[in-house]
Amino acid sequence: MLQIQSFTFNPFQENTYLIINEQKLCWIVDPGMYDINETNRFFSYLSDNGLKPQSIINTHTHIDHIFGVSDVMKKYDIPFGINEKDSPVLNAAVASAMMFGLAFSNTPKPGFYIADNEVMKLGDDTIEVRFTPGHSPGSVSFYHAEGNWVIGGDVLFQGSIGRTDLPGGNFETLISSIKTQLLTLPEETVVYSGHGPATTVGDEKMYNPFLK
Repeated sequence: MLQIQSFTFNPFQENTYLIINEQKLCWIVDPGMYDINETNRFFSYLSDNGLKPQSIINTHTHIDHIFGVSDVMKKYDIPFGINEKDSPVLNAAVASAMMFGLAFSNTPKPGFYIADNEVMKLGDDTIEVRFTPGHSPGSVSFYHAEGNWVIGGDVLFQGSIGRTDLPGGNFETLISSIKTQLLTLPEETVVYSGHGPATTVGDEKMYNPFLK
């Protein structure tokens, strides 16, 4: 069974995740380390725990979720994967950072694309890719049925949903993604979001005001 480790980085308080198997192979999800202190803290955790990164897999490519991608690629010589439909968002990263007054000049290049509904393997364990656009055109969520969790990026939050006023966002598309791809999961499924605390499918069905 795959385990989750979370970190919170950068001025946007973005959640970066590690997906780890029993052999200590891991995927790095949405590396958001912004400065050298955050980067060193993250790399130290990997080193101290004997983890072996295999690739970077991103839920989407807004700037706060890719700040650390290039550093990770360089240190571990591993590829960076996104859904191809998010390429326009990635290509706008430098301009987006400038808009927020943040330093970012080296847009990483994807080494592979993550397909809708793909089943990805880490050793003997698998995750299911669920296509969940709306916050961005190529947002995906990573579901591990055996572990009862999903990493949803900025699609669904505790009591809220992702913003849809950024380029490529669409409110109706987002609500459809949540209702068809996330709320159809078992109610006890833990939802790990791109910002804020984890929640569950059942709690969001019952209490999220955007999903009534």
